[in-house]
Amino acid sequence: MKMNLEDLLKTNQLQPHDPTREAVQRLLQAAARNIADARVDKISFDTRFDAAYKAIMQCSMVALWANRYRTSTSQPGNHQTAIQTLPETIGLEQSTVIVLEALRKQRNVSDYEGDSISDQAVIECIKQAEQLYRVVYTWIATNRFDLT
Repeated sequence: MKMNLEDLLKTNQLQPHDPTREAVQRLLQAAARNIADARVDKISFDTRFDAAYKAIMQCSMVALWANRYRTSTSQPGNHQTAIQTLPETIGLEQSTVIVLEALRKQRNVSDYEGDSISDQAVIECIKQAEQLYRVVYTWIATNRFDLT
């Protein structure tokens, strides 16, 4: 579901935010490090999944920041909000958001119920993190070059 950023601001799901170039670059660098960590075969699938998922969240947050918003830490569902706003923040296809949402739900089951992560879920999460990083980076370079 495409979420209107102004409506989310009115319901306190989002807050106004004017990030610095340095803050955006730091978060993008952290996402790149997490993607690199997720590619390390010698660590567990769970840890690799967590690193890739963290990169997805960092990219989602950068996308919000680049649109002068951030999620409200006083409201639940920050991860869901950040992912579901990607069509509006960077024009991400809804079909990709559905995949990212499935990964978010898998992460929740793993974190809160202890379910293990399948190798296929790890591979998909890494692939999605890499693609989202490229899309966010390109969007910022094109639309918010002041942040690059």
